[in-house]
Amino acid sequence: MAKGQFLLVAVACALIGAPATTAQSDVIVNAQEIKWGPAPPSIPSGAQAAVLHGDSGKEGLFSLRLRLPKGYALPPHTHPKPEIVTVISGTFHLGMGEKADTSESRALPAGSFFVLSPGMAHFAYTDEDTVIQLNSTGPWSLTYVDPKDDPRNAK
Repeated sequence: MAKGQFLLVAVACALIGAPATTAQSDVIVNAQEIKWGPAPPSIPSGAQAAVLHGDSGKEGLFSLRLRLPKGYALPPHTHPKPEIVTVISGTFHLGMGEKADTSESRALPAGSFFVLSPGMAHFAYTDEDTVIQLNSTGPWSLTYVDPKDDPRNAK
């Protein structure tokens, strides 16, 4: 493929959200085919997860949906890689910083989108059932600002 053609394909793929490489397998997921299961143990219980593409535990791109119930909270935490998030349904409340000050959060209704840089401390909560889609590169991990907030440390 000529350099100009590759650039055109890469730009087109970026605009529609598809990978700009043919090495990646094509993925089409109908909403009725989504299979929900337990969320990763690194986040508080009560959430459900559905892997749409890839494997968040391995190198490479992945897409993961999280179904968060009303009243769900994610304490302040960071990630080592960028997070690209779309709110699919409900309202996702996002705040920045190492303290979960809800008065400093922003309500993001369905259709909202955000990108967080690696190492950016943030927290989130819901006041209604909410679904978000997280896109990133694996391996994905989460580090809580306060280790006591980490559900993996619960006895």
